[in-house]
Amino acid sequence: MSTIPRIGDPAPDFTANTTQGPLTFSEWQNGKWVVFFSHPADFTPVCTTELAEFSRRAPDFEARNTKLIGLSIDSIHSHLAWLESIESKMGIEVPFPMIADIDTKVAQAFGMIHPGESSTVTVRAVFVIDPSRTVRALIYYPLSNGRNIDEVLRLIDSLQASAANGIATPANWRPGDKVIVPPTTTVAARKSRLADEKLEHVAPYMALKSI
Repeated sequence: MSTIPRIGDPAPDFTANTTQGPLTFSEWQNGKWVVFFSHPADFTPVCTTELAEFSRRAPDFEARNTKLIGLSIDSIHSHLAWLESIESKMGIEVPFPMIADIDTKVAQAFGMIHPGESSTVTVRAVFVIDPSRTVRALIYYPLSNGRNIDEVLRLIDSLQASAANGIATPANWRPGDKVIVPPTTTVAARKSRLADEKLEHVAPYMALKSI
């Protein structure tokens, strides 16, 4: 059974054939954030809705300095025919590369095949990878349930805010909401923070601020 890269691990590098030609992941990433996702199979209903929605929201990811790349263990010919079908039937062009992982090497490196769910297709994995090629978040869905693209975008906003400002974000946080200031570790720092009128002191262990 393949091992799933964990949060804080380097994302495995790989070279693969895609709908936009061969690529090496580390070179293709080129200093951007990446959402790397897998889908179970081409020409299936849930996957089609997801691919169409990722494509429709591609400008929102681009605005966040984030690239999209997808994967399944279908052939490049199947991928190309499916993308043509999506464009023909739904009027949506898929603007990002789709990896044809017939030998499952990339899927295995990222732990995308879960035998308890299926031994022949990938589950719906989402990896958020930062510009240094470090895994910052991962989400897994079963074959039967489509992903919420709004939540993937919200997660990117949250991760980027934390990385840029050294803060944490509360449940349901969205840009513009207050963020959580890291807890203090000394008496002096605690007194200094209590005197900071720019902070909202919710509890002894929680202070909020705007960024």
